[in-house]
Amino acid sequence: MDTEILARIQFAFTIAFHYIYPPLSIGIGLIMMIMEGLYLKTGNKQYEVLTRFWLKIFAITFGIGVATGIIMEFEFGTNWAVYSRYVGDIFGSALAAEGLFAFGLESTFLGVLLFGWNRVSPKVHFFSTIMVFFGSMFSAVWIVVANSWQQTPAGYHIVGEGFNARAEVTDFWAMVFNPSSVDRIIHVWQGAFLAGTFLVLSVHAYYLLKGRYIEISKKAFKISLAVATIFSLTQLLSGHSSADGVAVNQPAKLAAMEGHYEKSGPADLYLFGWVDNVSQEVIGLGIPGGLSFLVHQDFDAPITGLNAFPENERPGQVNAVFQFYHIMISIGMFLIALTLYASFLWWRGTLFDKKWLLRIFAFSVLLPQIANQVGWFAAEMGRQPWIVYGHLRTDEGFSQEVSANQILFSLILFLVVYAILFLLFIYSVNKKIKQGPYLEVAADNTLPKY
Repeated sequence: MDTEILARIQFAFTIAFHYIYPPLSIGIGLIMMIMEGLYLKTGNKQYEVLTRFWLKIFAITFGIGVATGIIMEFEFGTNWAVYSRYVGDIFGSALAAEGLFAFGLESTFLGVLLFGWNRVSPKVHFFSTIMVFFGSMFSAVWIVVANSWQQTPAGYHIVGEGFNARAEVTDFWAMVFNPSSVDRIIHVWQGAFLAGTFLVLSVHAYYLLKGRYIEISKKAFKISLAVATIFSLTQLLSGHSSADGVAVNQPAKLAAMEGHYEKSGPADLYLFGWVDNVSQEVIGLGIPGGLSFLVHQDFDAPITGLNAFPENERPGQVNAVFQFYHIMISIGMFLIALTLYASFLWWRGTLFDKKWLLRIFAFSVLLPQIANQVGWFAAEMGRQPWIVYGHLRTDEGFSQEVSANQILFSLILFLVVYAILFLLFIYSVNKKIKQGPYLEVAADNTLPKY
């Protein structure tokens, strides 16, 4: 493999692995905030038990997320030096804001959460929980802003020429609120809420199936199900809004997502299929004119296709973009159906009688994670061949002084280290789950150790 491909594989691997953890932190943070708020409102000790239990898992997730995220900043400089110089002024402001206003807020108040149960008042502790949750959300904001600027640049001008060209911020707020940032931030937040809530649903479905912690698990399950139902539905709305933005700002990406080649004509909406890049056809089941209707509310409205762009300005892996995008959509629709059906059974009072449904929830923890990953893959691969859309090509952005062998060696090391970190994460979380929630407060002698 050449240097560019290896550099892309390495960064894709490291960021995909890292992206397991921040969404979990954001989602668990939301559930913790709700649980502790219910404890303060009702005085029900079980909500405190749940908060303490999920705080431990949050801390493990946060720690692994920090450890896996640091390496990416180094990769910008080592493997993508040209890109780093080009976007340094843009990314510098966004990532500095992330470190100062988000990570600092989150990590500071996390200390109060972990060590302040018996040292600060319940209201101060709850305030700290809120700040940790907001800190995790703000962290996502600045990362998504930086990435969205690559997709839809705004609030900048180019200084220098050729190899020495770089983007400088001329309007900070235009850079922050670039054409795609708001839709993408909302979509990422909602995906994160689903990742965290489905972890909570999975764990407490497991407890219910095993006949352990029945009463407390029912409370946690209902809280998480309510949150999951809301955000699985709103995720559909934000996804549609984001796709509308892609149609305006990145038409080649939208065409790749649906395998639409015709230069300008009505575009079908596929439920599933396979893109043949040679014959420029999609073999699958689709709704004729469906994409045209979603974008323009007209089945016959023209959509710009891939043939409207030079071959060297189209995504290179159209079928991969198509598949990743449709996997994300399929999972999203399944989660809507699953949560709505479970909510209906809750309303009927038979939710916890359906063992088969609890088994689905026990394994469903994987689905939001897969959807988050393939959604990012579709967004990033659909932007190709641009690393900064319309300005800097990916094959121009990697470091000229780093050899393929050096990247390959470091990639192997990352694979080993990240595998160890993942096993450590699974072991630690699994240990907490097996110990159960009551162990966290057994020393208080106010609730039994189950």
